[in-house]
Amino acid sequence: MIETHAHIYSDKFAEDIEEVIDRAKVDGVERIYMPNIDSESIDAMLEMEYRYPGYCIPMMGLHPCSVGKDFEKELYIVEDWLSKRSFAAVGEMGTDLYWDKSMFEEQKEAFRIQCSLALKHQLPIVIHCRESMDETIELLEGYQESGLFGVVHCFSGTIAQARRIVELGFKLGLGGVATFKNGGLEPVMQGVDLQHFVLETDSPYLAPAPHRGKRNEPAFIKQVALKIADERKIDISEVVEVTSTTAMLIFENNNNPN
Repeated sequence: MIETHAHIYSDKFAEDIEEVIDRAKVDGVERIYMPNIDSESIDAMLEMEYRYPGYCIPMMGLHPCSVGKDFEKELYIVEDWLSKRSFAAVGEMGTDLYWDKSMFEEQKEAFRIQCSLALKHQLPIVIHCRESMDETIELLEGYQESGLFGVVHCFSGTIAQARRIVELGFKLGLGGVATFKNGGLEPVMQGVDLQHFVLETDSPYLAPAPHRGKRNEPAFIKQVALKIADERKIDISEVVEVTSTTAMLIFENNNNPN
């Protein structure tokens, strides 16, 4: 399995990170992709890359909840890092109308700038969109002919939204919400082709059932794969094979897998 989205550098793992990584490896997680948050998270993220080379793989971007009045300064730092070395993706970036709606125009500008950076460096983008799915789709529609691609992380929308996102050249990151009784993602798991999914946990957040309410960790990604397999009436091995192939096409080859 490939874990496409985990904040494994979070201080919530400070006491037992070696055990967390060991559990992930034992449970079949072959690599972990780490989304950046802002300038303050870079050092911790790159430290994890240093400690686990080829296993913990960084992205570079600015999270929408870190978009403030100084967001252009933050994006200069993102741009500088992208020019200095390789990263798997531009992310975590996107929009968020859950916590604070006052910065939405700035979030949209940061979104567009990071899309431009991704196109310049021929990288995928990893999109956060909480309470802003339709707004994010509208933003992406402006790039439909550009070749922009990537993942809509922590997808929690309708099947109509899922199909539109796939039409726009993006994949759906399925995590803990897919296992929740009230998650509502059964139609998506049943009705969208398996090749359009990648697995994620968003650790340390959104732990899947039966671990809901606990600290999430990459080893729990198996619960997501099992849920998809159950909904599609297929073996988990097929889910793992297909989602891992898709993840590799996105992050390793930097090719649009559509």
